[in-house]
Amino acid sequence: MNPRTGQKIAKTIIWAAALFVIAVLLFIIIYILIKGLPIINWRFLTDIPRSMGREGGIASTIVGTLLVTLVAILIAMPFGIGTAFYLAEYTRENIITKIIRFSAESLAGIPSIVYGLFGFIFFVMYLDLGWSVLSGGLTLAVMILPTLIRTAEEAIRTVPQSYREVSFSLGATKWQTISRVVFPSALRGIANGIILSVGRCVAETAAVVLTAGSALRMPSSLFSPTRTMAVHFYTLAREGISMENAYGTAALLIVLIFIINVVANALVNRFMAKNH
Repeated sequence: MNPRTGQKIAKTIIWAAALFVIAVLLFIIIYILIKGLPIINWRFLTDIPRSMGREGGIASTIVGTLLVTLVAILIAMPFGIGTAFYLAEYTRENIITKIIRFSAESLAGIPSIVYGLFGFIFFVMYLDLGWSVLSGGLTLAVMILPTLIRTAEEAIRTVPQSYREVSFSLGATKWQTISRVVFPSALRGIANGIILSVGRCVAETAAVVLTAGSALRMPSSLFSPTRTMAVHFYTLAREGISMENAYGTAALLIVLIFIINVVANALVNRFMAKNH
């Protein structure tokens, strides 16, 4: 076969695969939005679910989703980004870095239901936190650590070494170089990892239902049980309680993730513009 012909065939197959994936994604999103957007109104957004979700809205699940995600991100972000800077800036390749990377890769391959079981045994039962926002957030924090570590480390390593050399030549310390040169340059990649982690937290079900619970009432503190939007959607659809509310919840979940991505990227772009 002619090499050019083979290259064209390979390129065609790659493009076809990419377009197929995009088409499937668009079909799922459009189908859910068509079914769910007509359900969303002010009452749906501000009312608390009643009769197991057959009636009322999803106000308490929105609050529960935001609280659990916020707790997870606030706990996981310092550990994940700090570990990434340690691996990329403060140590050379040795047995410790290999153990850390192996641990992160192993954590990334664990099914979410196993995280849920761990969270239930350790946070809910052993630490006696009960089914609560805090238990769910801590479990999700452990679950998203590998994503934060790997994406942040890759972003840090893409910063040219010349940036560091210029900073050191001007008399800057290691910490000044990292905080004022490396971190701003790697911020976009780090932010992408955080956004991916937020999306996973918002859409998670198995790990949350075993740790945060499935209560429909509005959470009053971090120690209150709650039901996230993903769990609410799953429960309504699985048990056939209300497919209309299930589609509405799913559509709002898609919109929420989209808004989070847009806002986060806008904030990062503004920060990058101010520092360049």
